[in-house]
Formats: sequence, structure tokens, C-alpha cells
Amino acid sequence: MKTHTFKLVLAAFAVIFTLNSCSEDFLEVPVKGTNLESNYYRNETEAFAGLVAVYDVMRKYSGGFENMVTFFNAGSDDFRAGGGNASDGIGIQNFDDFKITPTTMPQSYWSDYYQGISRANFLLTKLPDVDMDESKIARMTAETKALRALYYFNLVRMFKNIPLITTPLTSSEFNTVPQADPAAVFAQIEQDLLEAIPDLPPTIPAEEAGRITKGGAQAILGKVFLWEGKNQEAAAQLREVNGTPGETNQYGNRLLDSFDALWETDNKFNAESIVEVAHTNASFSYWEIWGQGQDEGNTINTMVGPRSYSQLTEAAPDLPSGWSFNPVEPELYELLKGDPRFDATILDLEALVAAGAASYSPGYEDTGYFLNKFIPTRADVTTGAGEPILNYRQNFYVIRLADTYLMEAEALGGTGARAQALLDAVRARVDLPSVPVSLQAIYRERRLELAGEGHRFFDLVRTGRAAEFLSDEGFVAGKHEILPIPYRELENTVIEQNPQY
Repeated sequence: MKTHTFKLVLAAFAVIFTLNSCSEDFLEVPVKGTNLESNYYRNETEAFAGLVAVYDVMRKYSGGFENMVTFFNAGSDDFRAGGGNASDGIGIQNFDDFKITPTTMPQSYWSDYYQGISRANFLLTKLPDVDMDESKIARMTAETKALRALYYFNLVRMFKNIPLITTPLTSSEFNTVPQADPAAVFAQIEQDLLEAIPDLPPTIPAEEAGRITKGGAQAILGKVFLWEGKNQEAAAQLREVNGTPGETNQYGNRLLDSFDALWETDNKFNAESIVEVAHTNASFSYWEIWGQGQDEGNTINTMVGPRSYSQLTEAAPDLPSGWSFNPVEPELYELLKGDPRFDATILDLEALVAAGAASYSPGYEDTGYFLNKFIPTRADVTTGAGEPILNYRQNFYVIRLADTYLMEAEALGGTGARAQALLDAVRARVDLPSVPVSLQAIYRERRLELAGEGHRFFDLVRTGRAAEFLSDEGFVAGKHEILPIPYRELENTVIEQNPQY
């Protein structure tokens, strides 16, 4: 496996800038950061450490128990919360059946992203005065703006009504920060990305893998435009990323020949990857720091595996045990049955148990079907220091090329020769025949291609189909498209709770 210097630096520097996001309101984060920022950013090494600290918040997608993927999978129609029992992670359990309240909403989905934004804001004020080459200042500035945009995008998708903070604030200002009009937040996201794109490199060497590129920022911007309903602008950005469907794009990206290869642990930063979260087993994570920003392992791996698993014959895979979160809904099982992506996506333990090949202890809401994209093999268990189940090294795709193909096809209205070619390319990769392009065909393809990667809930909300597919799970139209603001974020501030919560 290649050694990726940036990935290893990410693990090393993250500890320097880690703040306890589980116990602190986002408004308190800058106060704790002021000593660090006054003493840092004097040279290129320290500026780079500050940039790594901004990148570190990307771990929210797949690190820690309160990660984006397992939480939003649970809120979709394709997965259940699962776990050990009905109180195993009250936040994810309550979101699964849309009973979530301000007091059960995990605070970290708010505070972790504001922590990243705070770090970005401080770094942006310091970079112009750092003693280093102007081109490096421009690139670090662009990366920081792109990351700030990504974090704001996740916040506004989740909570809609959020404060917009773009500069470091004094302690006396924090409690008076009001929520902004969502349109102003989106305008800032667009501005950050549009300013970042010209100064980002089109390609990067292997030792910098994990850093945002021009294509990565364009993909994020295309996704933002699609969420806003700016389809023409979305299609234009995504076309730059996608190039000719089925061929290598201008940045060297292409669909992998094998869908299964996407989920090989060592296949990091591959040609299909556009924006990727780096995980490592070299940070030696342990329980006392888990979920507090210092741990750099992929927690999805632990969460989605079956409990008390045993391989009884070689017909079953050799797996470590997990916590049985995100059991697959039978409906998704039936939709994928016969699809070439089935085995990479779903582990059918029900069938293996019936055949006498494996055994496990059914968890809460068990279906017998597990999310195979992220279940590690026993060979993936680290033998190094730290708690093994907290130190899985599989990376996570924030955006990959099949995703951008389908987003562009949707932005094109699901019609026309190019939309057809984009849909065909995704299907041809897994030897599926062409089907007539339409929005419904694209929606279905996204559901199957991206199953379990945390997109489905947001796709349903973005396309106005959430009530149709989630009403039997407790979803209420006009309320559950967004989350309640965690209760602690309302205390001693001017922030107001979201409607109906």
C-alpha cells in the first residue's frame, strides 16, 4: 500500500488542535482556541498544521459513534437504526422513527462542524501574513474556504436555520450571534467555492492524497447547486468534473472497472474518488479519546458488523464482530436481489446461518441483512497499539464519480443524450443494460449504486419525496426535513428552535 504523507500528518497534527466537541457548545470553541491561534501560524509548517486541523473535521462523516453515515442511513427507508437495544444511541434510535427532540438530538452534529468553521475562520485571518510562497498561501486559502463551504453545507442541510460566522469573534459577541437567512448561508457557500476553485490544483501527487482538488471543489459546488434547485449551474459544474461519460476526465478520474474494488480497504484514493475522508490505524485510538476528535479510525466498520459473529465454514467470510447498527431493510434487499452490486452492498447472514456456514447474535431490529460495504474482514483488524475496534483504516468517499454522474444526469432534468450516457455509464460498469433515462430511473440508480453511503435521506428531502417514502416511519412533512437544534445550543443565546420542535 502506498504511504500517503498527508493522511499520516492528519493523524499526527489533529491532536494539537483537538477540542472537546462532545461537551462544549460551538460558541465556546473560539474562546478555547485563542491561545493556540495567537502562538501559531508563524511559518509554513504551522500554517499547514492549522490546515490539517480544519481537514480533521471531515472525520465526522465516518468517525466516532455520532457519524453522518450511520445516523442518516437510519433516517432513510433503506436501513434501520439497529444496535443492541432501543436505547443504544438514543439519538440514532429517535431519528430512525422520527421521534427525535432537541434533548435527544446529538449535539455534535452541530458543534463539530462549527468547530471546523471556527478553525477555518482563524486560519483565513492568519494565512496572508505567513512567511511562505504566495502560491502556497493561495492554495491553503482555497482549501480552507472549500472545507468551510462543505461544513456549512452539511449544517444548512441538517438544520436550515443556522448562524453564519465567517470571522473570529470575541467572547462577548458569541451569545448574540443570530441565525441567518438560509439564502445568505448558501450565498456564502457558493462564494467560498467559487473563490477556491481557481487556486486549487487539478491533480495532486500521491503524498498529498486527501487534499481538496479543483475537481473536488467543483463537485461540492455542483452538489450545492443541485440542492438549491439551480440545475443549470449544477450541470455546468458537474460536467467539468465528469467529462465524457465512461472515459477518464480532465483530472484523471474514471469509474473503476470493478464495483467491488471500491470497498477494498487498501484501495484508497483511487481513480473514482473525488473527495475522500482518510482513516488510519496509526493514531492508536482508545476509548478515553473516542469521539472527541483525536481518534482517526473508521467507526462505521465497527458499527455495522454483526454481533458475536462466528465463521463456521469457509462458505462464510471471516469477520470480526460488530455492533449490528444499520441492518438492511427487506425492501432494499429485494431491490438489489439480482443486481451485480448486491454482494458488495449486502451481507446476507440470514442465508449463511440457514446454510450452517455462520452464526451471530441478532441485534435490535435485526433483519439478517448487513451493510457489506463497510464490514471489515478479520485481516483488517489492527495488531498495533490502541483498541482494535476503534482503529479500522477504511477510508470513506464523500463524493465519488458515479455520484457526480448521477447528479449531473438529474440536473439535466433526466432527459437528453448526455443524461442517458451518464446513466448508462454507471450501469455499464456493473454490466447492466441501458434503460431509458428519466428522473425516476436516476433516482432508482442512486438508491442502488450509493446504498448505505449516507445519501438516501438527503436525496429524498432534496427531491421532495421524503413524505412519500418515509411517512410510515413517522416522517411528518414540513417538520422532519430538518433536525431539531440541540437544546444546549439554545441556552444563553439568541438562537431559536426550528419550527414544530
